[in-house]
Amino acid sequence: MKPIRHLAVIMDGNGRWARNRGLPRIAGHYQGVKRAEELVGACLELGISWLTLFVFSTENWKRPESEVKALMRLLEGYLRENSPKLAERGIRVSFIGRRDRIPSTLLEEMERVEKIKPALEKLHVILAVDYGGRDEIIRVLKKILEKGAELEEKSFKLFSDLKDVPDPDLLIRTGGEKRISNFLLWHLAYTELYFSDTYWPDFGRDELLKAIEDFSKRERKFGAVF
Repeated sequence: MKPIRHLAVIMDGNGRWARNRGLPRIAGHYQGVKRAEELVGACLELGISWLTLFVFSTENWKRPESEVKALMRLLEGYLRENSPKLAERGIRVSFIGRRDRIPSTLLEEMERVEKIKPALEKLHVILAVDYGGRDEIIRVLKKILEKGAELEEKSFKLFSDLKDVPDPDLLIRTGGEKRISNFLLWHLAYTELYFSDTYWPDFGRDELLKAIEDFSKRERKFGAVF
């Protein structure tokens, strides 16, 4: 089986999962967190080094204010309660995206968590919060201009949100939609894409293994001819 160093996931379908059960949308997000925990454990077992999760996009601010606030509280509470356990398991957590619109209490928690470094890092979990691919490109270009650096791929990577991380090998999107929704636009140039009709709260280990098996059958040429 081809190794996956970096897995990226668009965790879609929480709201629809809840609606189909007559539950409020936030119930789907809570269930989605449980599924994300299981995914982290599976990545540890499979030897995946980086896992990037699309948590909240730059466009998600358009959602009802009550849902946005609930999502922010959910993330803040999870980080506060679970960050020590994650570090004990060798899991490092960091964040990509904008930080100027994040609620102050959540931002403080994010910054606290990023300072925690496991004694032996086994998995680096990257949470994309208030992240948009187009926004990242604009931010990177501004940094390049400010620094007077050459505008080239190398300098773009240096100033990007994932500057020290290899591009994803595989992107999984759940929930039935077949698009990348402004996620990691620069970094997905040669990433293999896998779309699942399963809503994220139902995307268990078996579904993950199906995606990995599908990935293992692909021939990655990166533009070359073999």
